[in-house]
Amino acid sequence: MLAEISKVIKQLKSKYGELYRQDNVILSGTHTHSGPAGYFQYTLFLLIGKGLIKPSLNALVNGIVKSIDIAHENMKEGRLFINKGLVENSQINRSPYSYLQNPESERNRYSSNTDKEMVVLKMVDVNGQELGLLSWFAIHPVSLNNTNLLISSDNVGYASYLFEQEKNKGLLPGEGSFVAAFASSNLGDVSPNIKGPHCINTGESCDNPHSSCPVGGAKMCMAAGPGSDMINSSKIIGQNLYLKAKELYTSASQEVTGPLHSAHQWVNMSDVTVQLNTTHTGKTCKPALGYSFAAGTTDGVGFCDFTQGSLEGQPFWETVRNLLFGEPSNETKECHKPKPILLNTGEISFPYAWHPEIVDVQLFTIGSLTIVAFPGELTTMSGRRLREAIKSEFESHGTQGMNVVIAGLCNVYTHYITTYEEYQVQRYEAASTIYGPHTLSAYIQLFRGLAKAIATNTVQDLPSGPEPPFINVTNITLLPVVLADVAPVSKTFGDVLQEVQPQYRVGEVAEATFVGANPRNSAETTTHKTFLTVEKYENISGNWHVMYNDASWDTRFYWTKGFLGRSQARVEWHIPSSTEPGLYRIQYFGHYKVQPILKPAQFYAFNGTSSAFEVVKL
Repeated sequence: MLAEISKVIKQLKSKYGELYRQDNVILSGTHTHSGPAGYFQYTLFLLIGKGLIKPSLNALVNGIVKSIDIAHENMKEGRLFINKGLVENSQINRSPYSYLQNPESERNRYSSNTDKEMVVLKMVDVNGQELGLLSWFAIHPVSLNNTNLLISSDNVGYASYLFEQEKNKGLLPGEGSFVAAFASSNLGDVSPNIKGPHCINTGESCDNPHSSCPVGGAKMCMAAGPGSDMINSSKIIGQNLYLKAKELYTSASQEVTGPLHSAHQWVNMSDVTVQLNTTHTGKTCKPALGYSFAAGTTDGVGFCDFTQGSLEGQPFWETVRNLLFGEPSNETKECHKPKPILLNTGEISFPYAWHPEIVDVQLFTIGSLTIVAFPGELTTMSGRRLREAIKSEFESHGTQGMNVVIAGLCNVYTHYITTYEEYQVQRYEAASTIYGPHTLSAYIQLFRGLAKAIATNTVQDLPSGPEPPFINVTNITLLPVVLADVAPVSKTFGDVLQEVQPQYRVGEVAEATFVGANPRNSAETTTHKTFLTVEKYENISGNWHVMYNDASWDTRFYWTKGFLGRSQARVEWHIPSSTEPGLYRIQYFGHYKVQPILKPAQFYAFNGTSSAFEVVKL
């Protein structure tokens, strides 16, 4: 993510000079687990994402910059309104055993082991014209689990889709002036799979400290959402978020007024001394991951025999690690206790650093609203402690009534942050707290410093800190080279291999299969904006009108890799019950690659069209 924001800032600087800078731009990820990979520059993430994938990075950076360009060009004077409310039946704590390690007196102050409050910021211009909303809520976008192969924005994306479709009536997704953003908060231990964890082989509950099943162990323990399948679950949770956001947006009346301030620092998170109390200090550690990291979560299990809650290492994996990377230093082992270290990532530098050590912390205030740009995933109680500390800091300097919201996964990714107590039992979130048991205390101390600087008008006196090193990973990729595309004999790209049926009823699935080409070749070009459309024939005009594209939640695009450059593309339209009867067709768009000998590759656009079919209501 650091590679993203550095490239975004670089492009913004070339266009706008010093208007948009590292200290006043926040890049916050929605954290869908179903997005393209290949844009992190640290080695661990590169390995997981199969290296740097330039089309992914370029698409993300260019899309972000384009969005900022559009916002900049349409900037106008406006008003902000804030509202809050509880969202029910949409989340559970996926590590309740860890949560119970927090002091009982602290837990008793809250009615739930997750934060159910949604915060909505409504935006209108001075004439009352609706511009958009920004919503924060603690929920993981993992309704789609790790068996999913479709690119998707998951539950928060569906909430955004519903809101924008309502406000930008008659337009395709991504079109229209109204923007509805559903952002991350302290979602670290929060799951949308509200049916809870069950053994997928026996059906019995596996809601236990190790998330393990009697038969099959941890690999059999998975949580499920409320729907008939994971896509349906994503839509149910997303609709819950949309409905609550709509209610809060409609009734928002508390105006946010006052000056805008920002504070930013670079910090070496592997070497922060923390004042724990009047007599004791603690220290953060060089990054390391524990054994329970490899176990995964009940939203997406890990591999082999790893189990959550591991407080001891395993000789086999210790031997493998030591042979590949060397044994962790005694200092790192001692610093991370009781975490048994699986990967001492802060001590591995081949071919590049495996984890960030230089991290940025950032705080924005708009009148009585404080936005905490946090570089990771806070657990529920961690987020509560951080919010309270920042609010308390403002109050100690005479600023009362601050609404503090946490914007998670900002600017750089540093995995999870648990409380000190949660860290002791080493479930997944604790094993993924890479700077050791005092990580949360360090962040609280740092953000209190930012809050104090804003409250006392001394931001200019904050030390900027050491900037992270530039890591050039342009040549690292584990993906095979994309072969030249080949069409079957007597066929060409876009030809229909399996036609639609002549008639469908609402609720059924219309589908067609085409001679395809590798979608990565389309990512190299900019001549089309979608892989598919569903079009309706208009009798009056005699024209085909685009009703859906690949960003619509009622369409699916599946690409199947074939032999030696041959491939197929299947397009589905899950016909909504609201569909008007009439004549429709499916179109597929793509680019194929030709690789002449000793010459640069060439890309050619194509499209395929299904036969027309009738939709009827029966």
